[in-house]
Amino acid sequence: MTELTGYDVGGLRDAFGAAGYTVDGVAERLGEQANGALARNETAPAVRRTGSGDALDTMIRLFLLQRPVPEALVNKVFPGIDLVALGIIATSGGEARAVLDIRPFAVDGREWWVVADLTPGLDGRREAMRSDYVLGIAPASLSLINLTVPTKAERVLDIGTGCGIQSLHLADRVDQLVATDVNPRALQFAKATAALNHIDLDVRDGSLYEPVKGERFDLIISNPPYVISPPGGDLTYRETEYVGDTLVEQLIRQAPAHLTDGGWCQLLANWTCVRGEDWQDRIAAWTGDRAAWAVQREQLDPAEYVELWLRDAGLHGAPQYTTRYDEWMRYLDDQNVEAIGMGWITLHNVPGTLDAESWPYEIERPIGPHVLHRFERLEGLPADLTALHLRVADDVIQETTGQPGAEDPATIVLRRQRGMRRAEQVDTVLAGFVGACDGDLSTGQILAALADLMDRPLVDVLSDYLPQIRSLVIEGFLDY
Repeated sequence: MTELTGYDVGGLRDAFGAAGYTVDGVAERLGEQANGALARNETAPAVRRTGSGDALDTMIRLFLLQRPVPEALVNKVFPGIDLVALGIIATSGGEARAVLDIRPFAVDGREWWVVADLTPGLDGRREAMRSDYVLGIAPASLSLINLTVPTKAERVLDIGTGCGIQSLHLADRVDQLVATDVNPRALQFAKATAALNHIDLDVRDGSLYEPVKGERFDLIISNPPYVISPPGGDLTYRETEYVGDTLVEQLIRQAPAHLTDGGWCQLLANWTCVRGEDWQDRIAAWTGDRAAWAVQREQLDPAEYVELWLRDAGLHGAPQYTTRYDEWMRYLDDQNVEAIGMGWITLHNVPGTLDAESWPYEIERPIGPHVLHRFERLEGLPADLTALHLRVADDVIQETTGQPGAEDPATIVLRRQRGMRRAEQVDTVLAGFVGACDGDLSTGQILAALADLMDRPLVDVLSDYLPQIRSLVIEGFLDY
């Protein structure tokens, strides 16, 4: 596409705004059923809802549904803007078709537009993607937005920026945004997205930390090409020539050298689960002596993993599908891979260790504030908890089960409604402790009273329950 000028940007923004081409505007025009179908890449219901010929229907059909519209209608909707010269549409026989995807995007009530390649596979079409394909708004990019810690930062680095979507939600709390990519088309699209939304973005070409050698940042984010695939994969947005998960490893290992003291690195990642090796230990070797938290959201066996990404590439049912499948499986077997983990890693550039866990359950979105608060609780918690005056978090509920009429419940579960939405099974003593945490008595005073009630030595009660209390504080069940 041709680089957008100030005039083009203003004209496009005005046209989109006047038409109501926003997330809410599109949702209202399509309705629930057509929106749901479009989320499944089916356009027929949306076509039925967009036949008026007005500006909004024209934009929806052009960009979101990839349907031809009369060229005269496009000229009317975008007066004075040569979309053909800009590389946004192509025309033939009096009809116009979109060459690029420009769609609305919103977070926390703020509206933007994102420039990317057209969504493949609409209405069941099988389409091979070009090797330098630039992905637009996708679940992974939204996951990274939701994961990012809400801290004020002077400098932010977005590695593997793609269409530049991450810059949108960061722009109002960052002094300088640097975005890198190895794909020249991605850099062009990121520039277009930034220009369309009046965002100052420093775009640089290069791999990993090469374009920012010697520089430091308060926040590094990345939705990198993390797919673990054989060499020769031709989709730049998801595959590299790095062996196994070494791309993710290098992003993490090299991060502290490019972070300010107390800076953050957050990325989405896939990692190999090697036979005879604990995946947590594997990632701990990458994070070293820095505080970090790795969360495995899903784990797939090699066959599931290969099938997932072959479908993503539009190869399911293609002539090369079986050959590619077998090649990929042999590649993973040669590396002794028994499964692939999929999740996220957050590194805080302060001394510490890695917490690593599997958590496939539903979580709150955005999760970034909870990630920040968890690190703050973990790093700020004193060694001696007995002087703390704790309170039960507002979102904690207690669930009990047992036989009717029984003196004590068979199980007691404390459940958080926010953050990771954890559930912790506790005994009657710990449940009694939590119930007494209203900020009045100290931890030591409550445990002493419980020790008296149970006629147990206080030293034993402290030994048994202080570690569990520490965990409840770290995970946000108790505030201090």
